[in-house]
Amino acid sequence: MGLLSGDTLGPLAVALLIFLLLLDLMHRRSRWAPRYPPGPTPLPVLGNLLQVDFEDPRPSFNQLRRRFGNVFSLQQVWTPVVVLNGLAAVREALVYRSQDTADRPPQALYKHLGFGPRAEGVILARYGNAWREQRRFSLSTLRNFGLGKKSLEQWVTEEASCLCAAFADQAGHPFSPMDLLNKAVSNVIASLTFGCRFEYNDPRIVKLLDVMEDGLKEEMKIMRQVVEAVPVLLSIPGLAAKVVPGQKAFMTLVDELIAEQKMTRDPTQPPRHLTDAFLDEVKEAKGNPESSFNDENLRLVVADLFSAGMVTTSTTLAWALLLMILHPDVQRRVQQEIDEVIGQVRRPEMGDQALMPFTVAVVHEVQRFADIVPLGLLHMTSRDIEVQGFHVPKGTTLITNLSSVLKDETVWEKPFRFHPEHFLDAQGRFVKQEAFIPFSAASRRFASDGG
Repeated sequence: MGLLSGDTLGPLAVALLIFLLLLDLMHRRSRWAPRYPPGPTPLPVLGNLLQVDFEDPRPSFNQLRRRFGNVFSLQQVWTPVVVLNGLAAVREALVYRSQDTADRPPQALYKHLGFGPRAEGVILARYGNAWREQRRFSLSTLRNFGLGKKSLEQWVTEEASCLCAAFADQAGHPFSPMDLLNKAVSNVIASLTFGCRFEYNDPRIVKLLDVMEDGLKEEMKIMRQVVEAVPVLLSIPGLAAKVVPGQKAFMTLVDELIAEQKMTRDPTQPPRHLTDAFLDEVKEAKGNPESSFNDENLRLVVADLFSAGMVTTSTTLAWALLLMILHPDVQRRVQQEIDEVIGQVRRPEMGDQALMPFTVAVVHEVQRFADIVPLGLLHMTSRDIEVQGFHVPKGTTLITNLSSVLKDETVWEKPFRFHPEHFLDAQGRFVKQEAFIPFSAASRRFASDGG
């Protein structure tokens, strides 16, 4: 008689079920703690996975917020999650307790994309010395961009000219601007990282954008959430490649682009771009096991710059075009201010912003109204904290509902309408609003937000 006969399968199944239920109860212990945030009752093992639409969780979160308040809890299989809504809760957690909430939850799937102890990039890196080292390098290199012969401002204005020319070529024909916007933004990032731009019909930039779009869609798939909550599933051969094929293809393309730069690099010459500057740091850090400057991390830093820029910048530009079409009165005022300050001959400069309060207000209102990153990136508590009177244990994943802040009816005069006056005072001067947090309120904001 075989080991798994009919006589043994029944008791084995019962034992396995009891084991899973006990394991499930063990992971739910935090919910029984005094002052733990309320939330919907999780199903055994699955938690609240079936109660939230992860492709667009905003409607689910708004419904749960009305039921449980600004701070509520969820259970993603066995991962405890607390969702923060409203300006007060988000600022208390990410600003006032920033040192305790700056960490990122471990992402088991990313190990299959090249993540390791000293190779985590910038955006998803665990909070510590490696993250500080890479963030400092990335921001200082981009802000003080004197690599080669062009400044960051020059790269942007030259690419803007190419974009306008591409738009002009479409005159008289209907077209979607999103593809051209994505290519223009990618070219600015490529200029910074590789010192070059791609023609808009170059197969490499077409492929880059295709795999990036696939990768972004993969982030919100239900299977993505399941394997992160139950990482043991990733031991199944080939599963990781099936869950994130787009992201794996994107990293392969990044590797090819970096390899091209290594082949043409002259170590005796000053760095041409960010990749060269990073390779110089790798050489300096050789023999230092604690350094995050290594070839494995270079590919992740480059990937971060592309993904963060594409998510924020090109989407903002697309929304700006749409809103200018829908609000011709605003478009006329922006054009008038541009004509008065810049004119029709010279290119715009960063210093012009100080003289263009209405245009700056419009850009801010586009980001507020468009709600580009409604949930921000995940955070994790590194110690027990208290938020709005609720106890949030160490190791809890935090989701910040930024949409609830950008559309808060108690903060904004017209939260669901496009209204640039949200950022202007009675004298027409630009005013930065405390509730304007389109990407994050924390010290770990996107590089594209200047944080």
